[in-house]
Amino acid sequence: MDAAALPTDESLMQAWAAGDLRAFETLYSRHRSRLYSFLLRQLRDGALADELFQDVWQRVIAARTGWQPEAAFTTWLFRIAHNRLNDHWRAARHRPAAPGDAEERVNAMSDSHTPETELSEFEQRRRLQLAMEQLPDDQRMVLQLRLEQELSLEEIAQITGVGRETVKSRLRYAMDKLRGELNP
Repeated sequence: MDAAALPTDESLMQAWAAGDLRAFETLYSRHRSRLYSFLLRQLRDGALADELFQDVWQRVIAARTGWQPEAAFTTWLFRIAHNRLNDHWRAARHRPAAPGDAEERVNAMSDSHTPETELSEFEQRRRLQLAMEQLPDDQRMVLQLRLEQELSLEEIAQITGVGRETVKSRLRYAMDKLRGELNP
């Protein structure tokens, strides 16, 4: 199907607000993987990511009748997720450590590369993951929103509640720190 023929997220949200359940199902299927991946990468705890994922969608459901297309649906959705993460971290007063079985999960991933290639790529990914975990929360979040979610600087600014220039600055500092860690 031609992507241009697909309804926009905003039109789906408006249809759902008017009572079209299929419109919500389409929105959910479009964004569930990206949202869950974002939450899981931030929290590094599957059960907690599940909980916040459900909470974000509950907030979307609760806001349906009053929703206005002031920003892109994706921006609005990730703003809810960002706020929910901030609430969680404020309540917890710390970021949880990586799950104990994280290395086992990575090792269990199948790949057709040679063992040498696998080890080299694993080491590079692990170094990058460790370097990203060392970034301050605000820098790590804008980096993940930009690289993994492919959001624009303006969308990230709306989600995080800071100016575009602040987002650019955080991205630059994050990238500088990563380069320093990965290329000593």
